[in-house]
Parts: sequence; C-alpha cells; structure tokens
Amino acid sequence: MTETGVPRVADAVARYVRFWNTAPAEQRRSGSETFVGDVTYVAPAGVLTGVDALADFTEQFAGHVGAYRFRARTEPDMHHDHARVQWEIRVGDTSFAEGTDVLTVDNDGRIASVATFLDRAPRTRPHHEGQQDQ
Repeated sequence: MTETGVPRVADAVARYVRFWNTAPAEQRRSGSETFVGDVTYVAPAGVLTGVDALADFTEQFAGHVGAYRFRARTEPDMHHDHARVQWEIRVGDTSFAEGTDVLTVDNDGRIASVATFLDRAPRTRPHHEGQQDQ
C-alpha cells in the first residue's frame, strides 16, 4: 500500500468502530460518512445492503441486548485497500461476542464492503432491565 493509502484506510477503520458505538439517532449520518451508499455487509446471520440496513440492524441489536460497546481487540491489519479488524462486543461488564471483520475501502476512504466472521459467538442472550426470561 502506498504511504498515502495507510491513513485513508486507518481513518475508515476508526470511523467504522465509531459507527457501531454511535447512538441510533446519529447512525444514518455517521453511516453516510463511513460507508458508500450501497455498502455490502456479509455476516453469518445474513447479508445487508446499504447504510439504512446497517443502521436498522444495529438499532435492532441494541433493542435485543441493551446498551453495548464495540471495540477493536488489536490494532487493525491493513494492506492495499483492505483492513482486518478483530473486535469484541461488550454488554455491561460481560464480553458478549468476538469476531473479525474484513473491510474494503474505496478511493474516497469510505467502506464499500464488510465480511464478518465470528471468532466467539454469544453463548446466551444478555438481559437488559425489564426483560423477562422466556
């Protein structure tokens, strides 16, 4: 990767982590700065296309598990227009899941595609306040 490409991809990774931690009301704006409009997100749970679909997914996820925090577990690996981000989702003080995302970044520095792999899937569904066991 050229030296000028490293900051572009690193900036995209930083915006990506920030996107997952952005309040739902701000996610569409944050998403349009982070992703191309027709971004493709491929994960074991399914395939999403577009910023609105990603924002809806994170809103539904937060509704399911409650407040969460998405963080990088290590410094991302980068080459050419790609980055590998090893992440963890924490719900309260508990590690909920870990995974690895491979991002493809376009020439404008926005993410064009994400491929998600689960390194450690959730064992149980966390309960947020007011939720009953079923």
